[in-house]
Amino acid sequence: MTTLTVFDLTKGGAAQAQTRDAEEILKALVPFDVRYERWEASKPLAPGAGQDTVLEAYARDVDRLKKIGGYQSADVVRMHPEHPDREAMRKKFLSEHTHADDEVRFFVEGAGAFYLRNDNQVLQVVCEAGDLLSVPMHTRHWFDMGPKPFFAAIRLFTTPEGWVAEFTGDKIADTIPKYAA
Repeated sequence: MTTLTVFDLTKGGAAQAQTRDAEEILKALVPFDVRYERWEASKPLAPGAGQDTVLEAYARDVDRLKKIGGYQSADVVRMHPEHPDREAMRKKFLSEHTHADDEVRFFVEGAGAFYLRNDNQVLQVVCEAGDLLSVPMHTRHWFDMGPKPFFAAIRLFTTPEGWVAEFTGDKIADTIPKYAA
């Protein structure tokens, strides 16, 4: 189940609230202009299923998202606890960054945590299979797949250049608890 934890930066980054209530999650995301929806993610994926297989399984959803948002490209990020590059991949996404494009992820398997930051708060949104999250361009954020990652997410962008992370250099991600699952 999707979980939202709010960290208050005006109080040293202390956890202020936590909820699994969809309405409360939506309400908390409004100031960040983040789109959050629950979709169907019920197509079983074989352990070795690659990008093409995942995109084919969810082609209708990907096509619908492309039409809604004008997205031009899609790929799949899929991680499992035994992946040889899991530690390097986790570290790569743990630093706060922005993109010159929206970052859209549709989780089709497992879970991972998005962190969204404004001047007063950091929201940790633990997304799971069926969650669609769209982080607007230039939004400060980071992603934590956890020490034993297990997730598959379809990512969509309007341009290939939008995929490039622009790191802020801020160490805020080091002060907020990491995703432990």
